[in-house]
Amino acid sequence: MEHTRFFPLHGGVSLGQLAEHLGAELADAASSEVAIKSIAPVYRAGEGDICYILSRKNRAELETCKASAIICLPALKSFIPAHIPVLLSKKPHTDFAIVGCLLHPEATQPVAFTSSPAVISPTAVIDPAARLEANVGVEPGAVIGAGAEIGEGTRVGANALIGPGVKIGRNCNIGGGASVLCAYLGNGVIVHNGARIGQDGFGYAPGPRGMVKIVQIGRVIIQDNVEIGANTTIDRGTMDDTVIGEGTKIDNQVQIGHNVRIGRHCAIVSQVGIAGSTVIGDGVQIGGQAGLNGHIHIGDGVQIGAKSGVMNSIPAGERYAGLPARPLWDFLRESAEIAKRSGAREKKDGSAEHD
Repeated sequence: MEHTRFFPLHGGVSLGQLAEHLGAELADAASSEVAIKSIAPVYRAGEGDICYILSRKNRAELETCKASAIICLPALKSFIPAHIPVLLSKKPHTDFAIVGCLLHPEATQPVAFTSSPAVISPTAVIDPAARLEANVGVEPGAVIGAGAEIGEGTRVGANALIGPGVKIGRNCNIGGGASVLCAYLGNGVIVHNGARIGQDGFGYAPGPRGMVKIVQIGRVIIQDNVEIGANTTIDRGTMDDTVIGEGTKIDNQVQIGHNVRIGRHCAIVSQVGIAGSTVIGDGVQIGGQAGLNGHIHIGDGVQIGAKSGVMNSIPAGERYAGLPARPLWDFLRESAEIAKRSGAREKKDGSAEHD
């Protein structure tokens, strides 16, 4: 496969430099000057590429691998062909991610539509009462409302909307077509293309002539180094705030309801839905398409399996799965029992037909 030119090859970083940067051990010091220019999977890695393995499952691919280096656990070194330099790491997956960011920093942010990131396009519409610090880039068609404040080094993508009074910190990246309303963003926040932040939450009260809208006058508070995926929606609070904690990473197409509070360094995968006023602790991981009921509490360090339906609060440190969600081992045991009974029934029915 030809290397993509959307993210060009790096000029080259030596293996010795990478080992020092990662705190990893270069198995053969003689290979310290080998230049690494990009990342690749094991099966198609070639000259200048670095890849990684986590287990023996990659042994067949390693036989034809032509990478310039491989990152692996010390216990897997014996499986690496002798001609491939090895970086020995206790955390190969994490170190591979760090190398990827080092070689392709432009791929960690929404793609810029213009080549000058710190230039304000003449077609952008910026209210005179907005305040932009130095080196803020605003791409064509973006609109920045009255009283908005944007910190140094931030880039606002093409056709993005920054509402009146919004505050965005330094070194943020607001993707093309995104909208940020009624929100305060910290430093280093990434908002991918098409995300919607700060629109009103879903709240109605029944009346004699139908549903009466409950006004949503709260805010969205997004702390430092949060990343928000494309087409994700985060509703502002009803009267209090919707809060996303520092370092939390949110995938594409996630819905976060009003007054939700999410802790620090959480990971929330695509198509998760979190109903209003739910509180999520620090370090929580939520699998794709899981749904969380409103007004519940998810403790620190909880892991929730994909497609789970969480109806009630979950204590800290637990692993839950299923619909309705229950402790993981209960879910696995019940699933195994159902499969066992189903298999026995199918076997019995098949035997009867054969007779």
